Amino acid sequence: MRIPKHIGIIPDGNRRWAADRGMGKAEGYDHGISPGMSLFYMCRDLGVEEMSFYGFTIDNTKRPSVQRQAFTKACVAAVETLARENASLLVLGNTRSAMFPPELLPYTVRHDFGEGGMRINFLVNYSWEWDLGLKDGCIGPELKTRDVSRIDLVIRWGGRRRLSGFLPVQSVYSDFYVVDDYWPDFKQEHVTEALEWYSRQDITLGG
Repeated sequence: MRIPKHIGIIPDGNRRWAADRGMGKAEGYDHGISPGMSLFYMCRDLGVEEMSFYGFTIDNTKRPSVQRQAFTKACVAAVETLARENASLLVLGNTRSAMFPPELLPYTVRHDFGEGGMRINFLVNYSWEWDLGLKDGCIGPELKTRDVSRIDLVIRWGGRRRLSGFLPVQSVYSDFYVVDDYWPDFKQEHVTEALEWYSRQDITLGG
């Protein structure tokens, strides 16, 4: 298989997964941490050099407070878990907002935990408008996520066929693969099938 250098991850479907099981929607977020670590280990062993995870967006913070608190807590736990691994970790998002978890402020500067680890970018309280510095319809002078490389493959769980504002500059030439299963139902086969599909694509970057 052709292995992408950089994979973007949109882990969607936590609320729908919980609702299908008669749980409160907020309960679904706790079940997203273990799949994320399984995916990290799998991609690390495959030789993927960089991964970008969608944590939560500025728009997501408009949800009911119990859900907002749940996904914020889950993102903090995920980042703190990754910080114990051999990884080069960076959290990206609007830190000026009260919705940005203060526990993650130390990670807004890239930290290398170990040596030669995979680059991990974790998007927290992120929006594409913030990233581009959009103001009054004009793009700002500097991309906020300039330390993030071009994404080769985006994988989205939960069946939705949209990017939802995910790193628009870096994903401009990404191949986009959708897994219909919800994120908490993650299986390694999802990634294997995505990589097999990616290997069959004609990657030209417009050339």
